[in-house]
Amino acid sequence: MGTRGREIVAMDVEELLKLLNQAYASEWLAYYQYWLGAKLIKGPMKDAVAAELNLHATEELAHATLLATRIVQLGGTPVLAPEGWAKVSPCPYDAPADPYVAVLLDQNIAGEQCAISTYKALMDTTKDKDMVTYNMALTILQDEVEHEEDLQGLREDLDLMTARGSR
Repeated sequence: MGTRGREIVAMDVEELLKLLNQAYASEWLAYYQYWLGAKLIKGPMKDAVAAELNLHATEELAHATLLATRIVQLGGTPVLAPEGWAKVSPCPYDAPADPYVAVLLDQNIAGEQCAISTYKALMDTTKDKDMVTYNMALTILQDEVEHEEDLQGLREDLDLMTARGSR
């Protein structure tokens, strides 16, 4: 922990650590949801969607790394066990019980929308109080917005393809 790095945070560091751990837990759940969904997926466009899910999984894991680093910098400890992730995450884990491509896309779009809200709130909380966390949250938010757009584009393509097939 950097003493001065913690001192420049103009807010309750314990509250900030709680928010960072919530985001950290959400990233691990998102990683696993994407990773597993890419393995189980069935239906039209499954290869294209699986490739996107795998890419997003890799990016979610990178987000978890950024968050863990920031938590440690501030003298905190990231959530230590997987069973703790669902307890602290503001975003639910949506198990890919139905592996149909449209269902997985809808689940992951909802997950990205939750992540967007989480990082927007983290930015609102840290604005002018902790620029390091603010900038990290902004970087992650940009990725999450792109993920939502990617998934919605795939969903639209799937809808067009299946609508044409039923004509």
